[in-house]
Formats: sequence, structure tokens, C-alpha cells
Amino acid sequence: MKKISTILIFVIALFSCAEEAPRAEIKQISSETYLQILGTAQDAGFPQINCQKDCCKDLWNDKSLRKMVSSIGVVDQKSNQCFLFDATPDIKDQLNILQKNQYDLAGVFLTHAHMGHYTGLMHLGREAMGAEKVPVFAMPKMQAMLEENAPWSQLVKLENIKIQPLRNDSMTILENIKVTPFQVPHRDEFSETVGFKIFGKNKTALFIPDIDKWGKWKQSILEEIKSVDYAFLDGTFYQNGEIPGRDMSLIPHPFMEESMELFDSLSKEEKSKVYFIHFNHTNPVLQKESEARNEVEKRGFHVAREGQIFEL
Repeated sequence: MKKISTILIFVIALFSCAEEAPRAEIKQISSETYLQILGTAQDAGFPQINCQKDCCKDLWNDKSLRKMVSSIGVVDQKSNQCFLFDATPDIKDQLNILQKNQYDLAGVFLTHAHMGHYTGLMHLGREAMGAEKVPVFAMPKMQAMLEENAPWSQLVKLENIKIQPLRNDSMTILENIKVTPFQVPHRDEFSETVGFKIFGKNKTALFIPDIDKWGKWKQSILEEIKSVDYAFLDGTFYQNGEIPGRDMSLIPHPFMEESMELFDSLSKEEKSKVYFIHFNHTNPVLQKESEARNEVEKRGFHVAREGQIFEL
């Protein structure tokens, strides 16, 4: 009995520390495939450049409080492969988390051409990793943007990356994982924007880090949540007016307050699938004991944390 209690305490301690020490190596996951949260911050990270406000000021001196840019990793333990969903400015740290367990980078899936989602590709070039033909899965406009514009075109020319074309609502079948991209409305200055449905052997995840407003999307987000086991959704801003002096209609996202109101008709079980991600540095849910964060959890939803593991 004492031995069982000791093991239980260890397991509880391991996962309760996920927020304070999220980048610890995960040694054993029973499922053949799993998903790991590698970052939760909006494109510019947390802290954000030029910010000395209360939300960021302590983070400049205490690196342990910082959050990496929004990304997830998917691991296929059977084939010893890992995949990154978005190539963030923090890609070297995020890939290192997965490669501690000796998984080979087998591909990068890109959602769109905003700074937090593709600029990490630079680390695959000759100045850094000097990678060889890393598959980069991209939609048509995203592919053209990479092939036709420096410095990304050099990655293609030198075959550091090999573009794998994606098509809307068309499934890509890997060894033990399936991935389907779907377009969502967003500020598409340089490329289209997609979310992904990720299918493991037993479970399915929805990943939509960026979207303008749920009402602009042709699909019902409520039905999409019901169709999966996990939903990692845009939580960039908690509420309107969060950035004083800026017109937030120019950077549209579904405010978390709006999303929770919309999702309120879901059952308790369906609500528990929702993990908000991609938080701007101003979002109060980044503060562990904030009223906003408590409200999210009280209503049955989750705030994604770096290091969390989800079996697929």
C-alpha cells in the first residue's frame, strides 16, 4: 500500500508541476501517438517586445515565468517520428523538447504566414541546422509565399525543406497519424489560414490557434468540438478593450468571453474538451491566480499549459 501511495504521489507531483516546469522530458507515454503543448503565447511571445507593464515587467528578469509561442508537437512513438504544428520563433527550444526522447523531425505543418507561425523555419537553413529536405506541409498560397520570397526561397532552393502541398479538407496520411487542414477566416495578407484536425489511433484533436470570429466561419464550432476528443482553440484576447489605444477590430479574434458564451450550450463533457491557447501578453489568463483564469475553469473550460500531454 505504501509503495502504491508513493507512486501516486510521484505521478501527481509530475503533472502538478507542468506549469512551473513545463519543459521537462517525458520518458514514458503508453499510447503509440500523443500530442504535446509546446507553447501557448501569441506570435510575439510572453513577455512581448517593448512592454514594461505589469503583465510583462517581472518576466524580463525571471525567465522561468516566460511562455513560448503557440505550437503543438505530435509524436508517433511507433515510427520514432515527431511533427511540429507551426514553426515559431521558439522552434529550437520546442524541437529540443521532442528530441530529448530521440524522435526524428518528420515534418512541419503550417497554419499561416503570420510571424509566430512560420518564421522559425529560418532555423532549418544553412546558418543554423542545415537541414536536409524536412517536409513542410503548406497550403497553396503559403507554398507560393515560401517559394517566391527570400529568405524562405533559399530554404527551398538548397533543399533544407521540401514543400508538401496541402489542400483544403483533404487528408494527409502519415504512418500512424492523419491530418486534415481546413480553411478559416483570418487576416490573410500573405497566405490562407487553416486549422487542423489531427487523428491518432484512438483519439482526435482540433487545432485552431487563429481565427477572426466563430460566426464568420462556415462551419459550426460547436459541432466541431463535439466531433473531437480535444479542441485547442484561439484564446488570443480575453475581452474587448484589452489593448488600450489600439483598434481591436483591426486584429480580430474571438474574445474568450465571447467563446465561453457561445460554448455555454455544450454539455459538461463537451466543455471539458476545450483548451484555449495562443494568448496575447495582455490576456489575464496568463496570470495563474487571476479572476479571468478562475472564471474559465469555473465554467468548465481549460487554459492550455506548456508541457501538457494528450494521448491520441
